[in-house]
Amino acid sequence: MKSQSIGQLALAAAAVAYLIGVYFASSPVWMGFTINALIIAVVAMSWNITGGFGGLSSFGHAALYGTGAYASAILQVKYGVNAWVGFAAGILAGAAMGAFIGALAFRYGLRGSYFALVTLAFAEVLRICASSFEFSGGGSGLQLKLAPGLANLQFADRTVVYTALLVVVAVVMILTALIKYSRFGAYLIAVRENEDAARALGIDTYRIKVQAMAISGAFGGLAGVLYLQLWLFIDSTVVYGSAVSVEALIGPIIGGAGTVWGPLLGTLGLHLLGEGAKHLLPNAPGLNFVLYAVVLICALRFLPQGLVGLAGKFGAFTKKKEADDA
Repeated sequence: MKSQSIGQLALAAAAVAYLIGVYFASSPVWMGFTINALIIAVVAMSWNITGGFGGLSSFGHAALYGTGAYASAILQVKYGVNAWVGFAAGILAGAAMGAFIGALAFRYGLRGSYFALVTLAFAEVLRICASSFEFSGGGSGLQLKLAPGLANLQFADRTVVYTALLVVVAVVMILTALIKYSRFGAYLIAVRENEDAARALGIDTYRIKVQAMAISGAFGGLAGVLYLQLWLFIDSTVVYGSAVSVEALIGPIIGGAGTVWGPLLGTLGLHLLGEGAKHLLPNAPGLNFVLYAVVLICALRFLPQGLVGLAGKFGAFTKKKEADDA
């Protein structure tokens, strides 16, 4: 193993150790907290496909997350569709929404802050629509019928839920790695570095970006369905709210955008920070969001490559020191 990755391996090992250690925690609170963090980590991985690999920074990933959740909930509640079918439909709906937003935005050449604002607008419009129409539950939201069992994707045992989520996160990370090191991933990174040069080399940048949005939407829809099956209730504010979009982009930026482990590391770190603040200062509601802002500013200023980049520098320093000693 290359010495420059020693720090990154240590960081990943620490995350794995924490995730395994949750099984042995004396309080069930840690498992519940980590379950929520893992769902947000999937949304962060969704954002990482477009924002990390492709440089397509989105401010409205809640549009993908919420669409997946609502598609599955409407099918199950209004039409009595099986939970497994609803699960697949939510992923497809998220992918379709991502492709639609991407096709519309990129058709008119939107990029940078303009693309970010368009995604934010989509999330807000969808939130208003979901809270206005009867078939989506209006302001009351939608609630699934409590029916524990594998057939309904409902589990009373939190340990089973946690294990299933770990498997899902591992699968999404593997898919992310496959995308990153594939030809498609190389094209996407080329778009991020210099879209005009990539187009001059013959890359169909429009198609690549729309495909990236579709994949990102599938991951976002997956996270929305996971939230629905866990809590059995959604409303427009919860799944289309700006908090989802903010957490989706902060995790990868803190952990390391454009890396496989960055979204998971950043999301876990931020949630641990927020949870610690709640316990230390219980009379200061909203302090976790203040800490998020402070950490984000510090990361943008001092850690442009996130925690993974910082860990990589530690490995490089170790290698340089070994060369000097030799």
